Amino acid sequence: MHDHLVKRFCLFLLLCILSTTGTAQIQSEDTLQLNLSASPASTDLRPYLYSLEGNSRALSVAQVAVLPFKKDTTLFHKGVRNLGRPHEVWFRFHIRNTGPTDSAITLFTGYHDYIYWYRQDTPQQYTRLSQTGLMLDKNGVERWEHYGLRVAVPAQNTRTFYLHVISKTYNESDLMPVLLNNRQYHAFRDHQLHAYRKEAMVIFLLLGMLFVFLSIAIINYIQLPDRSYLFFAAYILGLILFFALRLEIKPFQLSIFYQWPMLKYYWNTPALIFCFYFMPVVFGNFFLNMRQRYPFMQRIFAIVALIAAAIILIGLLCAAYQLYHIPGIIYTYVYLCTLIPMFIIFIALARRSRHHPLVRFFLLGTLTFYITSLTSFLLQVRAEGWQSALGQLSEPSYLLIIGILLQAMFFLAGLSYRNKLVHNERTKTQELLIKQLNKNKELQRKLNEQLEELVKEQTTEILRKKQELEEQRKLQMDIEYDKKLTEIELKAIRAQINPHFIFNCLNSIQLFVMQKDYEYAQKYLSDFSYLIRKTLDFSRRNFISLADEIMYLNTYLGLEKMRFENKMEYEIIVDAHIATAETEVPAMLLQPYVENAVKHGMINPGEPIGKLSIRFNLTGADILECIIEDNGIGIARSKELRTLPKHHQSSGMEISFNRAELLNKMYNTGIYIEIIDKSAHNFAESGTIVKIFIPQL
Repeated sequence: MHDHLVKRFCLFLLLCILSTTGTAQIQSEDTLQLNLSASPASTDLRPYLYSLEGNSRALSVAQVAVLPFKKDTTLFHKGVRNLGRPHEVWFRFHIRNTGPTDSAITLFTGYHDYIYWYRQDTPQQYTRLSQTGLMLDKNGVERWEHYGLRVAVPAQNTRTFYLHVISKTYNESDLMPVLLNNRQYHAFRDHQLHAYRKEAMVIFLLLGMLFVFLSIAIINYIQLPDRSYLFFAAYILGLILFFALRLEIKPFQLSIFYQWPMLKYYWNTPALIFCFYFMPVVFGNFFLNMRQRYPFMQRIFAIVALIAAAIILIGLLCAAYQLYHIPGIIYTYVYLCTLIPMFIIFIALARRSRHHPLVRFFLLGTLTFYITSLTSFLLQVRAEGWQSALGQLSEPSYLLIIGILLQAMFFLAGLSYRNKLVHNERTKTQELLIKQLNKNKELQRKLNEQLEELVKEQTTEILRKKQELEEQRKLQMDIEYDKKLTEIELKAIRAQINPHFIFNCLNSIQLFVMQKDYEYAQKYLSDFSYLIRKTLDFSRRNFISLADEIMYLNTYLGLEKMRFENKMEYEIIVDAHIATAETEVPAMLLQPYVENAVKHGMINPGEPIGKLSIRFNLTGADILECIIEDNGIGIARSKELRTLPKHHQSSGMEISFNRAELLNKMYNTGIYIEIIDKSAHNFAESGTIVKIFIPQL
């Protein structure tokens, strides 16, 4: 029984030894055995790292832990590697602290876009110790301390850690995991600080010079508004933003845009297209005035500018969709594909430089940049190889910075030379203006002399004109005096007409009363009163309408017919084409002739009935013809009757004739009166025809 127990104990002890030996072999292969309290300055961690590549960002660390990890030493590299695509990798390693105390050490694996650091506490529990990255960390200078990952392990214990590294851009930073003790880590940090300080100082110096160029451009634009200065200022602003954002990837250096870590990825590649393709062609288009000087070249530059603008928009969209590597690939192809066309354009511009000195400045600026850029690229190809050099195209080297400065200086010198040309042209223009001003002064002196002579002549002429005007004024006053005198005479004549007519009418009324024909006398008095009112009204006016004149004559002849009973007949005939309401005739001009026709027509012993005819016709376009015809005794017999006593003679026709002459004198009417004795043409006939021609004004 005792032997049996001894055998069992020996077998158990053997199994324990074998188990311990196997575990020790596994730990020696997978686990880093390190006394953390007295660790070496640096420890290469690559032999102890197991990796898992692929897009597993959506998985948790617990889900990733159950996936198969493997060793892959090709993942590690010093310096920047051009991957041409985003890269995501998980690392796992075990570390055992063989020291007597709890200690910690620092892991540094490079500056990457995203870094996540985990510790496995139990098979199912994981703790994220820290997270950082160029696209993630928004802290100031202290953010660079976050890239030193703390590895803390208790004494005589083993810990498992997971490291998740993501590179989203075209190039991946150096990936060389190393463990550093505290002293070595501080030395490494100081080395990084001093190493990148030189690059930061170069960038700050470059930014200072660019700000000087920008200030000069703004001042010159204020003095001479030219759109070329605006495009040059936009080009300088693009460079300032590009290099200011380069400070964001310089470890332990001051920066401006650290609160926006993604801004440098949005503007990195689009800035190269904007500053070295888009703005130079736009600036050259206006600087060289290609629309007028080189129309074909202007169209080429416009096409290049449109293509560059489209590429810039594509780059910004790719950054918005987190495709950060695509803009770098596009820029590589753009750079390589435009080398030969650009040199062809340079040759074409060089042929025109002799005729246009501004072309030299533009050509030297762009050519200097492309030569330094190509030289920098070829040097990188020689040092690092073709693939790595392609990835470094978007990284400005010292040689490229020199080319950028020279390009900006040549552009600014060209603008200054253009200002000089404009100033010289203005000076020449001012000199010409001064000469022209002197000529104008001499011409002004001569003109003043001529003007003085002309003033003297005009003064003499004015005095002469004044004298003539004075004489004309006196003559006009005489004419006005004659006109007023004529008008007074006309009024006097109208005053004579009224009593003459009233006298004849009263004789007729007296006759009716003497004959005791009271009914006719009453009607006669009624018509006579109407006639008197119209006579008073017409006597105040020089002209009345033909319609009023006809109505007046009808009333008058009606009274006369009542007086002569059946011994008188009359008719008034008006041409249908005459507008009686619009046609005007002198007031009281026809009535005396009608009265005279009634008087002499009723005493013809050869005619039992006296006939009177009044006709109105249009002769020509604007002459009214009034014909008064009777079958009376005629003019010759009337002259014989003038031997009768004076109170039986009528002066109405003479008064009317005088009125016509006065109207012609006052209004230049041209009234013409013609009296015809019918017996003078035919002895068998008797009577008188009176024709009155009244022009229409």
